[in-house]
Amino acid sequence: MKTDQDYMRLALQLAASAKGNTNPNPLVGAVIVKDGVVVGTGLHRKAGEPHAEVHAVHMAGEHAKDATIYVTLEPCSHYGKTPPCAKLVKESGVARVVVATEDPNPEVAGRGIQLLRNAGIEVDVGILQQEAQKLNERFIHNMLKARPFVSAKFAMTLDGKISTHNGHSQWITGEEARVDVHELRHEVDGILVGVQTVLNDNPKLTTRLKDGNGRNPVRIVLDSTLKTPINAHIADTAEARTIIIAGPDASRQKMQALEKQGVEIIQVAKGSNGLNIEAALKALYKHGITHLLVEGGGNVNASFLRSGLIDQYIVYIAPKVLGGKNSITPFTGADIDMIDAASKLEFDKVTRIGEDLRIIAYPKKAKSDE
Repeated sequence: MKTDQDYMRLALQLAASAKGNTNPNPLVGAVIVKDGVVVGTGLHRKAGEPHAEVHAVHMAGEHAKDATIYVTLEPCSHYGKTPPCAKLVKESGVARVVVATEDPNPEVAGRGIQLLRNAGIEVDVGILQQEAQKLNERFIHNMLKARPFVSAKFAMTLDGKISTHNGHSQWITGEEARVDVHELRHEVDGILVGVQTVLNDNPKLTTRLKDGNGRNPVRIVLDSTLKTPINAHIADTAEARTIIIAGPDASRQKMQALEKQGVEIIQVAKGSNGLNIEAALKALYKHGITHLLVEGGGNVNASFLRSGLIDQYIVYIAPKVLGGKNSITPFTGADIDMIDAASKLEFDKVTRIGEDLRIIAYPKKAKSDE
């Protein structure tokens, strides 16, 4: 006989299948079960479209009465672009609601659960909670921090080099890893590089998947003095949006020339070493960037590291040794004297992709944060 965990796991799988399509909304799946039979399933497919509970309830129809619905995130209780799902669930006639985790959105935050309980419906919360929170780490981060979730991505050799001494880096990893990166680009809202990457490589920073259906992220460039050439690939906004983060002293004439091509310019104050990264992130969040993939070089990575603004590390390690005292490493910046001063991480997942390894890690939480 299947358990609550089995049905919730199915709901989580449904939710995960929409990765990259629901931003800024969360990933949500729903499963309705009656007498041991799945009578309805649903997922939130795309922002602005019906939520998971709507699809599941409509599929179940009259079979929803006295059934159990499994939902990966607390049903919403407020009117947004769609009506509140908690009200729909209540009216469907289900006898029990199983919720993986509460919604951190201040407009919900337990109200959906309370609405259902007030209607006399049994509600259980916390089934596969950790899995559900991991699935929606970006959304939860947005609600709590009001800024984008930042993933720092880089590829390096086994000895920790991202390019040769003269900047040559194509290709460190194999084709399979490069395809995986494009899957990542499809899932995020924005991809950020420094202006030096634009000057050296003239990248397009678009998503290129084999089926051709990849979603292009917003291209974002840290460029305090607007060195980005007018004829750079990222200055052509026909294929994707481009935002340049500039300093307060950027040339007005260059700004107007880029804006004429559709490039959006955001000016932020300077920080202790370069642009104020925290101010840049807050501005990007207001422009709809909820998940940012940083594909910068050593200087850009170091700026985010020094600011304490990397939420996730995605590192591809190739079975190559480059050597050389002048080969480039993923992080530049000031040297530290003691190993104890290093930024501490926790490995979350290690996966072999083709000939390479992909490591996902997170900053280690202080005990006071746990």
